[in-house]
Amino acid sequence: MWNLKKKIKKESVFSFFLTFILLWVSFSGFPHSMAPKRQSSLPPQTKKPRLPPAPKPEKTSTSLDLPKGEKEQQEAIEHIDEVQNEIDRLNEQASEEILKVEQKYNKLRQPFFQKRSELIAKIPNFWVTTFVNHPQVSALLGEEDEEALHYLTRVEVTEFEDIKSGYRIDFYFDENPYFENKVLSKEFHLNESGDPSSKSTEIKWKSGKDLTKRSSQTQNKASRKRQHEEPESFFTWFTDHSDAGADELGEVIKDDIWPNPLQYYLVPDMDDEEGEGEEDDDDDEEEEGLEDIDEEGDEDEGEEDEDDDEGEEGEEDEGEDD
Repeated sequence: MWNLKKKIKKESVFSFFLTFILLWVSFSGFPHSMAPKRQSSLPPQTKKPRLPPAPKPEKTSTSLDLPKGEKEQQEAIEHIDEVQNEIDRLNEQASEEILKVEQKYNKLRQPFFQKRSELIAKIPNFWVTTFVNHPQVSALLGEEDEEALHYLTRVEVTEFEDIKSGYRIDFYFDENPYFENKVLSKEFHLNESGDPSSKSTEIKWKSGKDLTKRSSQTQNKASRKRQHEEPESFFTWFTDHSDAGADELGEVIKDDIWPNPLQYYLVPDMDDEEGEGEEDDDDDEEEEGLEDIDEEGDEDEGEEDEDDDEGEEGEEDEGEDD
């Protein structure tokens, strides 16, 4: 029994020392070269080379090379351009809104245009008088054009629903000796590419009544004789499609005459006014001429009086000598 206890005691002491040694080894550790290496299941990683930092972008503005004053001007110009872009954007927005308003009121005006046309039809020669009294249109009218326009009974301007896309001008005529058409029209619109273009009614001239050919013959004769030169016929406008974007006559009729034709109908005849002015000038010239004659007569009388006085003085001197 004693031996068994002694044996157990020895084994306990041995276990204690063994545990102490193991703990000491675990805390102190083996030398790094003696420690077993741990194998990793992951492939060995290669260290990526470090790239140099990217250079900062250099300013390409030429203002860096300019003197201070010019640099400030250049920067100001760039800022002005930015502000102008904003102004243009607002202008474009305003144009779109104005277009919507114009479309609205264009529809509201139609009944009044119709009523006005009915009233104008009661006045003979209203439209030819209006055209003759308009300074720009009258310059395009020859004598035969005026005769043909005496048969013009109605003019209508129709703007398309999308006003930007164009408009049409219609001329209504009574039976006349010049052409067969009852209506002559010219239309202005944007083609597929967005460029302005125009098309018009083909005029069916009666035999020997084509005013467009007659005007060219008249011009040739005038150029040879250097006499009165007739303007190109008003009716050539219906066949001229060379520059629809700069058609002045169409713009004048649409924007100036059509909104208020009465103001030109009521204008006094310009030729009469010019004639009266010329007569007034002639009267003034005659009066000035009479005044000049009177003044010259007075001067002559004064000179005669002076001569008489000198003669009398000479006779008195001779008497004294005697």
